[in-house]
Amino acid sequence: MLLRGHDCKPYCRGPLPVVGCCQCARPLAYGAPMPSQPPVIDLHTHSTCSDGTQSPADVVASAAAAGVTVLGLTDHDVIAGWAPAAAAGVERGITVVPGLELSTQAGGVSIHMLAYFVDPDHAELNALMATIRGHRDTRMQRTVELLAADGYPVDYDAIVDYVGQGVTLGRPHIADALVRTGTFGDRNAVFDEVLHGRSQYYVRHWAPEASDAVCIIKAAGGVAIMAHPFAHARGRTVSVSVIAGLVEVGMAGLEVHHRDHDAEAMQQAGALCAQWGLIATGSSDYHGAGKSNRLAEHTTDPVQFERMVAMGTGSSLMGAHR
Repeated sequence: MLLRGHDCKPYCRGPLPVVGCCQCARPLAYGAPMPSQPPVIDLHTHSTCSDGTQSPADVVASAAAAGVTVLGLTDHDVIAGWAPAAAAGVERGITVVPGLELSTQAGGVSIHMLAYFVDPDHAELNALMATIRGHRDTRMQRTVELLAADGYPVDYDAIVDYVGQGVTLGRPHIADALVRTGTFGDRNAVFDEVLHGRSQYYVRHWAPEASDAVCIIKAAGGVAIMAHPFAHARGRTVSVSVIAGLVEVGMAGLEVHHRDHDAEAMQQAGALCAQWGLIATGSSDYHGAGKSNRLAEHTTDPVQFERMVAMGTGSSLMGAHR
């Protein structure tokens, strides 16, 4: 498709060809946005492949309706949603960024490590994801046993039958089961009462060292970005020295703009990005009806996104970009 009657100079600068400029015959960046509109880039979302409530295709459809033009699908410890999201991206005119969110830790503190543009066939990464999912599965069984022993109407096999095979299991699936029985009104109520981190029903699961995960992401050609590093309301967060250590082994950036960051947290994360030359992202962390987070409530600057694209070598943009 050629776009006519515009000044191409601000737009013909990206290495991502989809639509052509009739004046200079160079590609326009990202494909989905028209020249008068900058891309709307939301790089952190979840589908029913992990703890979201919408299928990958429906996440893409919702993104299109919300005005998102570049969408990162980052399910927990799984990449099964990439193909259906890419197909929906072609249909909806959305560029899909292949990603995932690895469950990691440092010193016993949970770190969610976003990984973009990894090689989907990388053996070590796939083995790591499978191991994490296995430990999540064991944790799920134990949590359900504890709840059921106290009279809560939950059954492990029924949950697995409902969500399907190959899904990364987590506490939100237990919460949804309790909502379906009418025991609680929504996910938030379940977490507030019985599934929070200080609950008697809380069970930890094994997670790899964040530094090891970063090295594997890099080996898979990916770009490692720490999700919501200073989201103190979620629980303990790591120190700046831990973040510095992860940067030393190849972590490329921080998710700066996120609803779980207050103004001080955003300022701190942004300052670290500026100090160390890191990529600064912003995202919704959308889960469908599972959380109140809305698509594009926080977004990533196009310049920062271009840095990510240039760095990632394990896979390419999908959807409308192809």
